[in-house]
Amino acid sequence: MHKYLRAIGFSKIKSRKDLKRLLNDVLKDPTERQYVSVDTEGIAVEFRKEYSSLIGIAVCGNYSEDVEFEYEYYYPYIIGQNVSSNEEIAVERHIDKDSYAGLCDDLKVGVSLIFYLQNRMDYLKQLNNGNKPEAYSSVSFAALSTEGSIMLPLMKDPVRVSAVKEKEQSRHDLLQAARDGDENAIDDLTMEDIDTYSAISRRIRQEDILSLVDTFFMPWGIECDLYSVLGEIEEARKTENSLTKEAIYVITVNCNDMFLDVCINEKDLLGEPAPGRRFKGVIWLQGHVNFV
Repeated sequence: MHKYLRAIGFSKIKSRKDLKRLLNDVLKDPTERQYVSVDTEGIAVEFRKEYSSLIGIAVCGNYSEDVEFEYEYYYPYIIGQNVSSNEEIAVERHIDKDSYAGLCDDLKVGVSLIFYLQNRMDYLKQLNNGNKPEAYSSVSFAALSTEGSIMLPLMKDPVRVSAVKEKEQSRHDLLQAARDGDENAIDDLTMEDIDTYSAISRRIRQEDILSLVDTFFMPWGIECDLYSVLGEIEEARKTENSLTKEAIYVITVNCNDMFLDVCINEKDLLGEPAPGRRFKGVIWLQGHVNFV
């Protein structure tokens, strides 16, 4: 049973029988079908069915030589509506099945982001056309979550906000220079990190960590595409699963100027989301690569 089924409104799927009935519903009445010819495996196929706007389940497999559909795997998804990053993207196939992981080294969050590729069929078409990874232009991130909470915003002085943005831009330029091999930039970043650590170490004795840290984006657990995030809510909408009628939230989160849509079941969210407040939770990161 996929852990993140409950994030899109299927919290009551508990048995293999229930799961099989759900997947048959996707196969019999899909919202979208996609086919791609694969030399060694016949024809790769993906059936998708939406149970709310841009939220649904994808069932993947292939048609063999005897024209029978061979099921391989499925996954729940939400399609992001914002361009999250324009950095270079790398894509690599998973070892155990014909699914793909993407890698985006985005300087805005300071970590290399590994995500589950949503549009593998588009990627396979690019491979068939002989295109290379340099053709990838941007990625739209989205995420599913099974545990999250809403936090109050920090009080921000407009003058200080402007100064922080200038400092962030300066750090971004230093990171870019360090990536290109500039030793002076590497030294400056090292000293800056030491100063930041010292300042936080002094203040944390009297202040709560979440009043010092406005946003963060950190790897979580053993799985490479799971992250713990804290970000400001730009938009929040409540919808429902058309089949189960369970309420779900789609929350647009701004994490250090990187935007992503997070889908979470109302049962798993503590608090009421609203623009200006902050979302804190553990997410399974997915991405839709926008090809040139």
